[in-house]
Amino acid sequence: MRFLLVEDNADLAQTVLDRLKIDGHATDWAPSLGSAWDYLAVAQYDVIFLDIMLPDGDGRDFLSSFRAQKHATPVIVMTARSAVSDRVALLDTGADDYITKPFDFTELEARVRAVLRRQQGASVNLRSFLDLTYDPATATVSVSGDNRELRNRELRLFEIFIANPEHVFSKAQLVDRLFSSSDDISENAVEVYIARLRKKIEGGQTRIETIRGIGYRLTAS
Repeated sequence: MRFLLVEDNADLAQTVLDRLKIDGHATDWAPSLGSAWDYLAVAQYDVIFLDIMLPDGDGRDFLSSFRAQKHATPVIVMTARSAVSDRVALLDTGADDYITKPFDFTELEARVRAVLRRQQGASVNLRSFLDLTYDPATATVSVSGDNRELRNRELRLFEIFIANPEHVFSKAQLVDRLFSSSDDISENAVEVYIARLRKKIEGGQTRIETIRGIGYRLTAS
């Protein structure tokens, strides 16, 4: 998944970035509201993590404007405010969830899964396509009931395909979803991860097909 972190505390931001990178996620860091708008103008995100007090404004105003522009990207507000009235006001402004600082990363990850389930209208975690199944809660991938072990970046690539079977993704789109803007990555890197993922899910009813000159898709084998 790709995240946008809007947070002016450099130490906290780096901690979050490092943790998400270990998990194989791509994250862009915006230390101000202005830079956040710049990122949103050129990239799409699965979830936005939003601080309230930024050097160039209030995160609540940003959130209000973001929703007024009909953007549906889930927003999790990171706040030091613990009063019920403050949390209710955030939800009413357009936040999908909130987490109180300081927070545990396992809680943050759980809240990400929860807002994505709500956005997708799903009450269960399990995703499947033919004999291919995926449980995001446990990061378990199985082919015909046989569990397969995927490394972090392979798993993030797999998440893209299993959430959109039969959809064709170009290399550029996959780079955009897999890597942050600060990563110096060529589109050829996608070929490496595609090759690895193909080996991990082979032997079942699905395959990752190359659509020459266009991109890749998860389809029936």
